[in-house]
Amino acid sequence: MSRDESPDSAERSAGATPAVAVVGGGAVGVTAAADLAARGADVTLYDRGDLGSGSSGRAAGVLYDAYAEDVDAALAARAMDRFRAFDRSLPGFSFTPCPYVIAVREGDSDAEAVPAMVDRMREHGRDVAVVDPEALAERFPLATDDLAVAAVAEGAGWCDPASYVAATGERARREGVAVETDTPVSLAGDGTEPEPVVAGRSGNPRAFDAVVVAAGAHTAALLGDAGIEVPVVPYRVQALTAGVGAGGPESADGRTAYDGPMVYDATAGAYVRPHPTGLLAGDGTEPVPADPDGYDRTGDDWFVDSVSETLRERLDAVGSDGPDVERAWAGLCTATPDGDPLVGPVGGPADRVFVAAGWQGHGFMRAPAIGELVAEGVLASLDGIDAGAPESPWIDAFDPARFDGDEAFEIAEGMSVESRAGE
Repeated sequence: MSRDESPDSAERSAGATPAVAVVGGGAVGVTAAADLAARGADVTLYDRGDLGSGSSGRAAGVLYDAYAEDVDAALAARAMDRFRAFDRSLPGFSFTPCPYVIAVREGDSDAEAVPAMVDRMREHGRDVAVVDPEALAERFPLATDDLAVAAVAEGAGWCDPASYVAATGERARREGVAVETDTPVSLAGDGTEPEPVVAGRSGNPRAFDAVVVAAGAHTAALLGDAGIEVPVVPYRVQALTAGVGAGGPESADGRTAYDGPMVYDATAGAYVRPHPTGLLAGDGTEPVPADPDGYDRTGDDWFVDSVSETLRERLDAVGSDGPDVERAWAGLCTATPDGDPLVGPVGGPADRVFVAAGWQGHGFMRAPAIGELVAEGVLASLDGIDAGAPESPWIDAFDPARFDGDEAFEIAEGMSVESRAGE
């Protein structure tokens, strides 16, 4: 059956409650599960470990809406709106507003792209401005003598990703979602059966009206076992937490906290944000495929040394001795051939299998919007609305059908000036 044909929704009587399985208990999966249940679906959420035990639990929690491309800007705006709303309504979750600085050093060719990038962000209503490096230093405790250009996005913030997943998981349970943790699953059915089937730990298959695969680094393998190929490749990234030098406010445990803005040093490829124990910083992208079951979860010495040097150069709060590194770790991001995620139906319409993966490091910050999109898209598809129809919620730029599934491609870093600039 071709993608142009709609699935026969007559099997579900009018007003019947659709049964939907969501595979993957990270930020996107728990949001999609909660939003599906809130819209009347009977939802079961499966995770092979605990909720948030994969990439979401190792994410940085940097949140911003500073995108130049139309689709990304709209999704980011919706995600930020929901993060702010959840700060007021979701028990156990908090959002901390914090400006976001994009800094490009002298001699970096990316400096020429920043003003035009900021103009496009402003066209989308983003509160972003190019700032003279000297003015930046007057406002924030940053070293700016080596900068060619900088921009400040005012509408940004940060949060603890683990708390978001935990709080949204509880929201899902309140909405009636059955949460099955420590339950690896497999998919069966290739369109020849009337419903997609999920087989859990017991091996007893259960049929659903639809299955959403939001399994992060395990997405390609999980779908591949069901005969569905997707070009989603996991790669390793790294982050650390550290205390900073004397002079700043003390954190709850007596250590000195960093109270400056979030900063992305585009030339060094490193970012930093405040953290309850001082600061959180990241870099360390390894643009090679990683084994999701066997990758090294500890931070590399070269990564710690490199980021520590960047922090010494950029932050006034970090003295000549460098940051007091507390912990360094690695997580996985997922890449696609064009840098955009795969969000929508895969296989044929009769399969009723949907995917949400391939975030290039930006998945957590868009999770509230993507989860909502998945919920609306799945229910629209089950109601017989084709993914290409004008009234469909699915986003054409994210359509999984734009790829054959077996493409070979080089992994590109997701966090860069180029990735924000659009075309």
